[in-house]
Amino acid sequence: MKKIISVIIALSVISCGFTACGPQQQSEPGELEVTGITLSDDGVLVGGEAASTDPESAVYVSNDIVFYLENQGSGYGEGTADEEHSQQEADRHTVINITQPGHYMVSGSISRGQIAVNLGDDAKKDPDAVVNIRLGNADITCTVAPAIICYNAYECGSSDTETATKDVDTSAAGFNIIIEDGSVNNISGSHVAKIYEPGTTDKMHKYDAAVESLVSFNIYGNDGILNLESDNEGMETKLHMTVNGGKININSRDDALNAGEDGVSVITVNGGQILANANNGAEGDGIDSNGWLVVNDGCVSAFASEKSMDSGLDSDNGIYINGGTVLATGFMYDRISSESSQTFMVLNMDMRMYSEDYMVMKSSAGAAAAGFKSTADYKVMVYSSPLLTEDDYTICKAESITGESVNGLFANITETTGETQLAHTGSNNGMGPGKGGEMPVKPDREMPQGVRPQIGEGAEMKDFTPPQGFGKAEPPQGFKDNMPQWDITPDENGRPIGFAGEGESDFSDIPQRTATEPVFSIKTGGNMFSGVARYTATEPAA
Repeated sequence: MKKIISVIIALSVISCGFTACGPQQQSEPGELEVTGITLSDDGVLVGGEAASTDPESAVYVSNDIVFYLENQGSGYGEGTADEEHSQQEADRHTVINITQPGHYMVSGSISRGQIAVNLGDDAKKDPDAVVNIRLGNADITCTVAPAIICYNAYECGSSDTETATKDVDTSAAGFNIIIEDGSVNNISGSHVAKIYEPGTTDKMHKYDAAVESLVSFNIYGNDGILNLESDNEGMETKLHMTVNGGKININSRDDALNAGEDGVSVITVNGGQILANANNGAEGDGIDSNGWLVVNDGCVSAFASEKSMDSGLDSDNGIYINGGTVLATGFMYDRISSESSQTFMVLNMDMRMYSEDYMVMKSSAGAAAAGFKSTADYKVMVYSSPLLTEDDYTICKAESITGESVNGLFANITETTGETQLAHTGSNNGMGPGKGGEMPVKPDREMPQGVRPQIGEGAEMKDFTPPQGFGKAEPPQGFKDNMPQWDITPDENGRPIGFAGEGESDFSDIPQRTATEPVFSIKTGGNMFSGVARYTATEPAA
């Protein structure tokens, strides 16, 4: 197997107009062996020449795309009628196969195509089996499968549950996506439902995302843009994913970012601007890791589907916010670890907030410190930023906000209109649900070997044996009786009605608790506020 000149990508943090929203990186060594791939419906060029059809070539084109074939019966797999495709539709696709390690610059446009990386069955154990895909104004559309997929390359991580940790180093990963400076790249992909090994019900193929990797991978970039549309999940890795930079905008019908190895996978964000919008389908978390989720820097906006009980940020083993700016909304709260280095705030709304709604947060001095606008309806909001410091804040719903904005986050606010002050019924400046109201916490899921994080006062992670029936995620007694707000029956427009009823959340017809505490006191660490609703002043005591 050929060796390639290693691509050294150094991280450097620079400031941008939005605090901690864009640590960008990458300086490169002087000379790189780069193979240019130019996409076109009229024919793919490799190094300026027509692409080979010889499977022995480092890059060759074919039409043998993996997809879910229609009318095959239940013994073929688990796909629904909506997930089936005809052979004719599949045959119209051109697969650009990359079979050798190297550094590949992809540009041009293809309306039915796929980039497929497969360095062979032994590649996962070979540190030299590395492919770097550089996107330089590339438009790729695939209607039957992922638009970019990596089957085999070096796997730098381990799937061993005994040694699994949230702290992973993927710098040696065998698959890397680099977003070229100044480029705009548009990727639209599909998925492949589970296909059985012939004669069994064992999985032969199942690829859930528009960008799919069966090995750990990294994403690098500076000011380059990657726009990603998916009919299922956006980006998925079977093990680890690290985002180091770039402007990444994902619109998906399920989880926007996903890592799939139970109890092991880690999604790490070290930089960049990420829009993880899962509000295009019936369900979906903004970012979902079956292991850990760690945000060290960057600007993350993660919005769960408004039609499901999902979270903006979701993780089985723990969520850690150590830096950067984070806005996440959904209808459930997945606990953020008390070991997070950066202060965070959680609002549990007592009414449904709509995607049309703005919120503004003001310091004790009356200055607008931050503003928020989700792309989806929600009842739970998470916010963390270096700008969120110890202070007594007020929070208002607003009709509009004027200021600098990045994916629903507002800074340097110059004007707000139509403010309605909010208040809460109780707070907890530490870990755990806020006092005075229910925090809709996402039920724990089964963890490997019976180990599950226990979170309470002190918020230490401990191994323990779950009580009988715990794995079924049954709500506590009386919980359902107190949750009329979680009715998500859709209205005539397909939008869940929820607690607030139809229309915009103007508070006029919203049944709600009396919220009498207008001050949102932020302390270092985790800050939970329950029963957030319109402020209702109380009469002074006689």
